[in-house]
Amino acid sequence: MRIVYIITRADAVGGASVHVRDLARAMQEHGHEAMVLVGGRGPVTDQLEAAGVTFESLRWLRREVNPARDALALVEVIRALRRLKPDLVSTHTAKAGSVGRTASRLLGIPAIYTPHGWPAGDRMGKTARSVFGIVEKFMARWCAAIICVCEYERRLALEKGITEAGKLFVVPNGVRDVSVDLLARPERTPVRICSVARFDDPKDHRTLLEAVARLRDEGWSLDLVGDGPRQAEIRSLAGELGLGERVRFHGYLADPSGVLAQAQVFALSSRSEAFPRSILEALRAGLPVVASDVGGVGEAVADGVSGLLVAAGDPQALTSALGRLVESAPLRQSMGAAARAAYERGFRLDVMCGLTVSVYDTLQSRTERLLPPA
Repeated sequence: MRIVYIITRADAVGGASVHVRDLARAMQEHGHEAMVLVGGRGPVTDQLEAAGVTFESLRWLRREVNPARDALALVEVIRALRRLKPDLVSTHTAKAGSVGRTASRLLGIPAIYTPHGWPAGDRMGKTARSVFGIVEKFMARWCAAIICVCEYERRLALEKGITEAGKLFVVPNGVRDVSVDLLARPERTPVRICSVARFDDPKDHRTLLEAVARLRDEGWSLDLVGDGPRQAEIRSLAGELGLGERVRFHGYLADPSGVLAQAQVFALSSRSEAFPRSILEALRAGLPVVASDVGGVGEAVADGVSGLLVAAGDPQALTSALGRLVESAPLRQSMGAAARAAYERGFRLDVMCGLTVSVYDTLQSRTERLLPPA
């Protein structure tokens, strides 16, 4: 099968771009032809190149809405698809999803869309949600299927009336396994808490710092992995809260598994999520997870079993949950073991790829049934 993946931006690595990188590489390893079309060049294309994934950089495909530039991007994608002649187009995130699905529709190529978090959800203001909701409903008619990365996303699509149930498939995100030496030892002390998240509003690092600041009498340190526009602000806040010596800023790491291996607890204080990859990496490492109960987080973390879930934006609840784990090595150990078991059951990369291929096969079968006899 020849598959073309389309994603919007190469300048910032995120869960969607890593998802596409890993999926395209896995498809190549299983004998399929896979090519990625991506807007511009940057860290994302560097990672694609390092992974051995074939890609093509597009000049006009960008995240910001600009009618003239978006029209040029559409022409650019159409030309690329005509040349590549794929059996299937897989589009990811809102802008690439709109441009890619339009191009595929005009060329008569089956297309799939993976939103990685619906723009019509709770990430935007009311007006923006309404506008994007209308766009998503319209564009949903122009693709063969929509792959949701968690059940929460599927339910949201049905609740918003984006499309019918028969067009929606759930394929949970998956991540490659790590070597034994990169598995965490959550029972160890002193406790290192780790969070892997972009420094931006939805991740709400402020709540995390306010929560750990209440644990002054406990033995802990905090590792923050990521970059983003709020990093300087959070550095300043750490100083204001008197946490300067207990918080380490590691910046962006293409592979955070080394830092996770040294941690005893993973924390994510997001206000909104779809199905965060960072939590799956924590489960893979065998770390108990403390996280906001938003999006599909509860589908990955069993509250009271592999971690503790709290209300978003509640520093006191987050303090209480972190405190329970910081104070109890046996609890960290049991939850860490449950976390690793959860990863092995459902969040390995090969599980995600197998389910994705099943969707591809289903769509090919549907297409063949619609073709006229030779």
